[in-house]
Amino acid sequence: MGTATVEDLYKNFGILEEAKEKVGEHKDEYLQILSAVKGGASEKRLASQFIARFFKHFPDLAEKAIHAQLDLCEDDEVSIRKQAIKDLPKLCKQNPTHLPKIADILTQLLLTEDATELSLIHSALMSLFDIDAKGTLLGLFSQITTGEDMVRERAIKFLAAKLRHLADDIMTPEVETSVVDKCKKVLQDVTGEEFLLIMVMLRNLKVMQTLKGRQQILEIVTEQADLDKAFEAEDLECVDRLIQCVKQATPLFSKNVHATKFVAYMCDNVLPVLDKVHCIETEVDLKLDLLKLLAEMSDYSPDLDDVEAKLDAVFQRLLEYLPLPPESAENGENGTAREEPKLDFSYVECLMHAFHQLGPQKPEFLTENDDRLKDFKIRLQYFALGVQVYIKKLREDLSGKAGDALKTDENKIKVLALKTTTNINTLIKDLFHNPPSYKNSISLSWRPSQKAAAAATKAAVSTTGSKRTPITFDDDDVVPAKKSPVIHSKADRKIYAPPSGKFSDKAGTYQSGSAQGSFGRGRGRGRGFRGRGYNRW
Repeated sequence: MGTATVEDLYKNFGILEEAKEKVGEHKDEYLQILSAVKGGASEKRLASQFIARFFKHFPDLAEKAIHAQLDLCEDDEVSIRKQAIKDLPKLCKQNPTHLPKIADILTQLLLTEDATELSLIHSALMSLFDIDAKGTLLGLFSQITTGEDMVRERAIKFLAAKLRHLADDIMTPEVETSVVDKCKKVLQDVTGEEFLLIMVMLRNLKVMQTLKGRQQILEIVTEQADLDKAFEAEDLECVDRLIQCVKQATPLFSKNVHATKFVAYMCDNVLPVLDKVHCIETEVDLKLDLLKLLAEMSDYSPDLDDVEAKLDAVFQRLLEYLPLPPESAENGENGTAREEPKLDFSYVECLMHAFHQLGPQKPEFLTENDDRLKDFKIRLQYFALGVQVYIKKLREDLSGKAGDALKTDENKIKVLALKTTTNINTLIKDLFHNPPSYKNSISLSWRPSQKAAAAATKAAVSTTGSKRTPITFDDDDVVPAKKSPVIHSKADRKIYAPPSGKFSDKAGTYQSGSAQGSFGRGRGRGRGFRGRGYNRW
């Protein structure tokens, strides 16, 4: 049987169309249509349409028809590929038996660099979800677990972007549970970027938005964080993995979903070696990122084991940023004073808030040691004076400014600084009580502004109304000196990108074919692809 021409195709189409319920008896005509995939451009485009049109009537020729259609999907001519892609879902419209295979083929086609072709592939995959969601997921995840790196990446991105747009009658609880189960298997071997995309996918599932679902996501994130392993502060990948995992976990925490494991890990493993954390490739302050996450999680960390040791870890790190007041050099030749210490407000806000939140679990931590309490109050007193001077200056600078005037980069930094110092001032008032109190609450300065926070800022910069009551102290001999305040704003920080390229041997194996950083895992999957050739099951 020779290759069918355009005339032959139309003739065979007429025969099959007129046969109606007896169309299955005309196998030779359908075989001649299949042979047209070896013809010219016109024959190929017609063959694609006719193969799909009569596919359901020839189950014995299903494999041959699918392979013929796949030949068209591999064609060098983009217009022929687009026609074949458009017709692929029709092969399983009446009978979804072959749908997982078609979904697998379409997933492999995601390798294309043609934007229009890629859009057609996305549409074809979405149409398969309308027919059989679980079968479509089977084909997609088949390539995610065994396919080429680029196919895997694009398939995960597709699911992360598209699943949330599917109707409830398609994404049923059973289907969503299937997604969760498959994602768990994929997460056993992922890169950092893949992990973040899968978290997006899971968070958008309705079954994961319940209390049980949030706890389940938290368990997944906790496993990825490797909290049972030592924290390697000098390994950028290890630091990044922890930061990314905690960022994914933080929105899940509540009074019913606790951050206790993460806070315990930070206190026991991260704070003692925080000074060793450096960022060579970027200018982002990773130490501050870690401290911000600790501060946020401390709101949801009841019932810590060995709470005294964990409180002490936070306390000791806090003391490093609460300097003692400078003293004149006794018997100095020129009677000069020591160099003024630098006040790092951003670090202090994080650590003081964490200490303030965890303190009620052991309220006697400060009072049971008189020397510790006395030293702490001296530091608080000195720091508070600097804070109040800075608050006054900021309020003066922001006085009368509103609307667009507050949106300049300079004023944004000042507003952030005002929030930071006001928070510290509030916490110091509590901690300076006798005995120290843990009653006041603050909204951390970097968190998105809410109505209450906006109102507080407006009141803080206002020149009218009652003045703030200053903190009073017993010692009269401590005089505030000029200080160098440090506020870490987003304006002077670059966005942190996860490290890429080869990683330390300590982080695990690295596959040279991957251009992404993994969470200490290497994906040694076989490929076996040829040119534009695809796996055909």
